[in-house]
Amino acid sequence: MPKTTLDIQIKTLPHQPGVYQYFDADEKLIYVGKAKNIKKRVSSYFTKHHEYGKTRVLVKNIASVKHIVVETENDALLLENNLIKKYQPKYNVMLKDDKSYPWICIKKERFPRVFSTRRVFKDGSEYFGPYTSMKTVKTLLGLIKGLYQLRTCNYDLSEAKIKAGKYKVCLEYHLGNCKGPCEGYETEEEYHSNITAIREILKGNFKDSLQQFRIQMKQHAENMQFEDAQKIKEKLEVLENYQAKSTIVNPKISDVDVFSIVSDETYAYVNFLQLSYGSIIRSHTLELKKKLQESDTELLELAITEIRQRFNSNSKEIYVPFKVNLGEQIKVTIPKLGDKKSILDLSRRNAMYYRMDKLKQMKIVDPDRHANRIMAQMKADLRLSEEPRHIECFDNSNIQGTHPVAACVVFKNGKPSKKDYRHFNIKTVVGPDDFASMEEVVYRRYKRLVEEKQPLPQLIIIDGGKGQLSSALKSLDNLGLRGKIAIIGIAKRLEELFYPDDSIPLYLDKKSETLKIIQQLRNEAHRFGIEHHRNRRSKSALTTELENISGVGEQTIIDLMKRFKTVKRIANAKLDELEAVVGVSRANKIYNYYHKE
Repeated sequence: MPKTTLDIQIKTLPHQPGVYQYFDADEKLIYVGKAKNIKKRVSSYFTKHHEYGKTRVLVKNIASVKHIVVETENDALLLENNLIKKYQPKYNVMLKDDKSYPWICIKKERFPRVFSTRRVFKDGSEYFGPYTSMKTVKTLLGLIKGLYQLRTCNYDLSEAKIKAGKYKVCLEYHLGNCKGPCEGYETEEEYHSNITAIREILKGNFKDSLQQFRIQMKQHAENMQFEDAQKIKEKLEVLENYQAKSTIVNPKISDVDVFSIVSDETYAYVNFLQLSYGSIIRSHTLELKKKLQESDTELLELAITEIRQRFNSNSKEIYVPFKVNLGEQIKVTIPKLGDKKSILDLSRRNAMYYRMDKLKQMKIVDPDRHANRIMAQMKADLRLSEEPRHIECFDNSNIQGTHPVAACVVFKNGKPSKKDYRHFNIKTVVGPDDFASMEEVVYRRYKRLVEEKQPLPQLIIIDGGKGQLSSALKSLDNLGLRGKIAIIGIAKRLEELFYPDDSIPLYLDKKSETLKIIQQLRNEAHRFGIEHHRNRRSKSALTTELENISGVGEQTIIDLMKRFKTVKRIANAKLDELEAVVGVSRANKIYNYYHKE
């Protein structure tokens, strides 16, 4: 479609709330969005400069625009959500885990059955749920079966058929699990009183059932019906135990939905907790795949709409971590302290644990996707121009200026590449000068890579603060590599990240994956450097004195150390003991060296 036609479409868009749809040249729907003002929102796509690459690609592919005007912003949210699920446009957030969930059904019958199902029919029956776990459904149905005697048969228990004696009680009646309404042993009124109590339990309200059981237990005790009283007591204990497990917040908090979000560069995870009478009756985490660098606010609004639709929630109030726009019908609360804040924090922890589990699974099942996500995250966190697929970290090691060495460790795609590790013996620096040592090893490392035409890293990390970073920069300047490789320094005390020509350090979240990888690099460089330094000191301590003896070489020293273990034992050894290991000539030289008197 010509550009002029698209311009005309944009100019004629209404200033009303609604949903807009972008189509490509093949008339395929590629994006759906909502807006308070359709014209203003759509126009912004074509007038703004978009930093994010995928947004620029989206705009480039738009050939035509269609729109749907709605009454309220809430209607726009619902419509947008439904269109995304139905058409799954290429550039929209991908909603994960849209599977069929179990419900608990109270069937519309004269003597209603209570059972689990994954199919919902508009036949007047009541459906509670959906539940995110079949285990929860089985637990609830088991609780209900233990408390109330309900029928499990699917007979048509009409009054006429019961009076005609069409049915006979089954084994469930003889086991005490059913009171036999099929033969008229239980009235419709008695049966429905149990259904009313079950309905309240499924809503999360245990108060009425507990009170009713206490009254019944007291009546049985007063009538000396102690066996019946004991049965009611056991039911009370079952119900109280279940309630104790599910109640974790203030009982005054009722009929509330709680939402929190945790996100990274590519995915967002929104946790949902549903509260009723102080109990959490449902928990679910929704995974969303980002497509156009959507904000947490946009993602949370979309997720809330989807989750409330999916779980048939009609709560009038929601708790969220920040302001969201969901229309006037829903009260939005942003808790700051107390029980409300505690339950919001719990929701966030659930989202974080879900994300951690997903990342662990991803690491095992799809290591490439895991690496891509880590690299994208590091690029954003460290403000880099490209992903740091190849990182090198430098650390100096010396003790009181002796045997100064340095280590260079290499990570590729976020993992150690040990075959590329290198250690350096400091050659041009005298004494414990960390700055000069750093300048030397960085120069030697990249001079060699350039000469051998080896690939350069995308990021260099210097273990140290501004001083060490400045020294490394001198070497990059001398090699003409300044600006071609990103370089940062990390100071140990506060985990500050220093950048060239920037006096203000960057502080990353202590729990961020980017900081953890940098710390792993720094610790690995320190370990590798210390190991090399220790080897040099050990070798020096063992061999210096023996090397001073004329005619004693490396192999002779190795043979002596294998036999005597220490230099002291070699010095105190008898001549014949030495001869047995290294022969007469060398044994005499060694013996005479230690026995000059």
